[in-house]
Amino acid sequence: MIVETAIRPLLTSMTLTLLVGGSDLLAQDVTDPANLTPAPAEYSPYLNHNYPNRVLWGDTHLHTSFSTDAGLFGNRLLPDDAYRFAKGEIVTASTGVRARLQRPLDWLVVADHAENLGLAVMISESNPSLLATDWGRTIHDIVKGGDYGAAYVMWGQGILSGQDPLAGNDAVTRSMWDRITAAAEQHNAPGTFTAFIGYEWSSAPGGNNLHRIVVFRDGKDLADRVLPFSAFDSDDPEDLWQWMSSYEERTGGSVLALAHNGNLSPTG
Repeated sequence: MIVETAIRPLLTSMTLTLLVGGSDLLAQDVTDPANLTPAPAEYSPYLNHNYPNRVLWGDTHLHTSFSTDAGLFGNRLLPDDAYRFAKGEIVTASTGVRARLQRPLDWLVVADHAENLGLAVMISESNPSLLATDWGRTIHDIVKGGDYGAAYVMWGQGILSGQDPLAGNDAVTRSMWDRITAAAEQHNAPGTFTAFIGYEWSSAPGGNNLHRIVVFRDGKDLADRVLPFSAFDSDDPEDLWQWMSSYEERTGGSVLALAHNGNLSPTG
């Protein structure tokens, strides 16, 4: 206790010296903090302060019911709901619970899986183009019968084999992509909220996830000139990059791919 009593005044004086500093300390009573007056701040102004320094918060990877791995397991929310939620609006979740962000986001990429984009939505709506195919009618009936797990396994077999069960039915994909780009266009508010058009390329060779998020800098007018390049087209990222380069050459637009979900990948 004797040591503690002796050290405390010393520590207090040292602390006050750091707070007040220099010659100002000599003119003030350091034993009573009430007598201290902080020295005026002195600093240099920024030089060439002409670069962005505002942090904007967002999410590069959000799935809606347009992603089969979400839509087949209870996600009923659409891209429109996702953007409204990101902007701070109250949205009723698929479970029936009302939810709202405490702080709205500044931007969002709705990045649904490109492979059979919108399949769960087509099943829910009993899309005639889907029902016109044997595979589409079969998986539709399985889901309507309540066996979601079996439907997912059926869809997953196509993913693992690299064979698109709806190959040649571009009109179906086009209708779903158009709804996604329309939602982004509707909610994009320059200077307030950025709704990025995007999707997820879900390459999984040998079961290893080499997924990438593809983000368009452009609006609906350019993004609608293509259909999403999916893992059914190729599971090789260099083919994806070639497709991106072709898009930019054809449209004058700009597109970016972000590495994502490399947890099982030897290369990330």
